Amino acid sequence: MDRVASEMAVAAPPGVDPTAPLLLFDSGVGGLSVLAKVRALLPDAPVIYVADNAGLPYGDKNEAQIAARVSGLLGRMTERFRPRLVCIACNTASTIALASVREVLEVPIVGTVPAIKPAAAMTQTGVIGLLGTAATIRQGYVDRLEAEFAADKVLLRHGAPELVAAAERKLRGEHVDKDVYRRAAAALRTMPGGDRIDTVVLACTHFPLVAEELGEAFGSDVRFIDGSDGIARRIAFLTQGQGWQRQGDDIAMFTRDEPELARLKPALEAQRLLRSAIF
Repeated sequence: MDRVASEMAVAAPPGVDPTAPLLLFDSGVGGLSVLAKVRALLPDAPVIYVADNAGLPYGDKNEAQIAARVSGLLGRMTERFRPRLVCIACNTASTIALASVREVLEVPIVGTVPAIKPAAAMTQTGVIGLLGTAATIRQGYVDRLEAEFAADKVLLRHGAPELVAAAERKLRGEHVDKDVYRRAAAALRTMPGGDRIDTVVLACTHFPLVAEELGEAFGSDVRFIDGSDGIARRIAFLTQGQGWQRQGDDIAMFTRDEPELARLKPALEAQRLLRSAIF
């Protein structure tokens, strides 16, 4: 059976258009780390990837700005593209705007939250580092995750906006000074108890894109964890039994046109995003 016939042979439940895409949303290219895991589980799923590069970075904005921007953009995008599911592939946007988005959109919404629960199960020393944006690390949502899953651990948090820019530059093929990664590691290591960190939560979807560089900065005794595997499994669960049928190439959308977008082409094509457009 050829691929198209195989896709059409799986009947979608009533009301679910087999051509309806998954919509993955992030402030930039960080969500590509999530898309890679989704592709592994759902290789036939049509995808629209949206990068709000006009709003990047989210980490230096206040909560009201982020909530209004994310809710507004996703409202217009779901109306235009009719996705079967929306994934907010951004920790900052999820910890701030997930609840409000779920109130206004009538499609399943999957968010991204710091992987504190699995980190607490992984650590041997009881000391966990958390790297995120400044906006993410100060959220009450993170406080609640810590209280529920890591109350008997030490969680050290650091806002590392430089890593967002580093990941964006890396995917554009630009040089990134390794001191960026050393500074992030040193910020956690120099906190009280930081010398005992053995597990680091990458609480921004950009950060897995530079995990290799962070590994060099932290050393081989530190393991990293992020939420992308759990997100992919959740999306697969919520869409199980649904049919998938592509009508064309998957697409990457941006909220602002800029010359640097052309340098992202190899990274986008690596995730089978073969067309680009401006929203």
